[in-house]
Order: sequence, then structure tokens, then C-alpha cells
Amino acid sequence: MLIKAALEAEIAPGGMKAVTLNGREIVLCNYEGTFYAVERACGHSGARLERGALTGWVLTCPLHYAQFDIRTGEALSGPAPKAPASRHADPADPALKTRGLAAWPVRAEGGAVYVDLP
Repeated sequence: MLIKAALEAEIAPGGMKAVTLNGREIVLCNYEGTFYAVERACGHSGARLERGALTGWVLTCPLHYAQFDIRTGEALSGPAPKAPASRHADPADPALKTRGLAAWPVRAEGGAVYVDLP
């Protein structure tokens, strides 16, 4: 079901906007005029992703710098590890686990951004 989420003009290119639709907290992202919708809470520690940075299609969490692909919600990298005693962090460390984000189809039409929620 398509739900109007925002006006296109409310989200500048490279910008983000948090919205709540049908009880779901979502971040709308504008990458070069194409809009994407992903879950608002980081897949690592629940930080509010609209407070992070959007560089191209990569969304970086403001808290521990985990990164996500806004096109799919895929987790691209886990959080930056605390400085370990050795030079290399153990990728199997449970503190570095990051799940991907839910992502929803988006349609921009008539100056509005619509998210397709089940």
C-alpha cells in the first residue's frame, strides 16, 4: 500500500528525513533525485540514522559508524571497533555484529514521496 511520506522539496539531494508511517520509523533518503526508504534505527545499536551522513548511496551511522546501502538496506560494514590491544580487530567479535536494515520501495510522483508498505 502506497503511503504519502513527505514532499520531495522537504528532502534536499544528499539529505534525509525521519518519518513514522503505520507505526514504522523510517528514514527517507534523497540520492541524486531518487528517493529511498530504510529503517530508522541502526542495525548495530539502534542510533537514529537521519543524524548520520549520507554519502552517495552509503548511509553512515552517527554513533559507531556502521554503514548501510540505502538501495537495499544491506549492512556494508559493522561499527568502528574500540581500539584493540592488537592492530587488527577480530571480525567475529559479537560487539561488531550489524544486521541489515529493512528497506521499502519508494515512488516519487506529483512532488510527493510515497513509501510502499505491506
